[in-house]
Amino acid sequence: MKRTVAIIIHPGFQLLDAAGPTAAFEIAGRFCPGSYELAMLAPGGGAIESSSGISLATEPLRDEHFDTVIISGGEIVRSLAAAEQIAAWLKRGRARRIASVCSGAYLLAEAGLLDGRRATTHWASTDDFARRYPRISVDADRIFVHDGDVWTSAGISAGIDLALALIEDDLGQDVARRTAQQLVVHQRRSGQSQFSSLVELDGRTGRFADLIEWMRDHLAEPLTVEVLADRAAMSPRHFARAFTGETGTTPAKAVERLRLETARTAVETSSASLDRIAAATGFGDPGRMRRAFMRGFGQPPQALRRSARR
Repeated sequence: MKRTVAIIIHPGFQLLDAAGPTAAFEIAGRFCPGSYELAMLAPGGGAIESSSGISLATEPLRDEHFDTVIISGGEIVRSLAAAEQIAAWLKRGRARRIASVCSGAYLLAEAGLLDGRRATTHWASTDDFARRYPRISVDADRIFVHDGDVWTSAGISAGIDLALALIEDDLGQDVARRTAQQLVVHQRRSGQSQFSSLVELDGRTGRFADLIEWMRDHLAEPLTVEVLADRAAMSPRHFARAFTGETGTTPAKAVERLRLETARTAVETSSASLDRIAAATGFGDPGRMRRAFMRGFGQPPQALRRSARR
């Protein structure tokens, strides 16, 4: 069965948003010949210049049924006319499934395709996206989100993660795994998170980087301010003030973030029981871990596990 995949670009598009998924589908087609036919489309067709200045040849948008449509992100504001044409074209519903990479989610939102759905986009745009489109449930931490026949992904390289998920949906896990190996990428990034708390908590100078690494390696232990201050060779009061000033968060909140990130990875990528995960990450019991998940992610661990395995 041949599936036609249309990748939609516009003036100022991000080159990897289009090239990454294109490469993934092309390689998957080597393992299952005849599986995919690729088309690069844009309003008006012709050579379309990316944000880097490199152009791709395209065909005009056409009203035919595609199996999959993927909308590239990039500098959408470079041509608002093109953006409006793409949104209008999307409203006509010409595909079995629709996907976006990075800021391409804005075009899906303008077309009304994300109303009432979960979605994601580049982490730097999630606050703006949520303000502009209050009817969309924005999951800022995800590399990609699948809600019904609509898929959205985070920034730039996440388009490859998205394409691999679409390939697995079509052709199975083995083909997706072999495609990922050929691309020299992970089929599934650990935890599917856009960014790591280790990076976020690094602070302005990296003063507490070693301590934060140590915290992550000892999450099952009591990580009180007194314990952390002793590790940092500081008084508890001075440590709490210095840590908050450096990282922008209190030691207690930093510990919970690290525990949440590690627990979420285990919930989504392992078969370990919730009791075992809660103990290993320092939550102590599943009830306490569940309450932390609700605060941090708005969903209990069981829901995230089910979603990760769909």
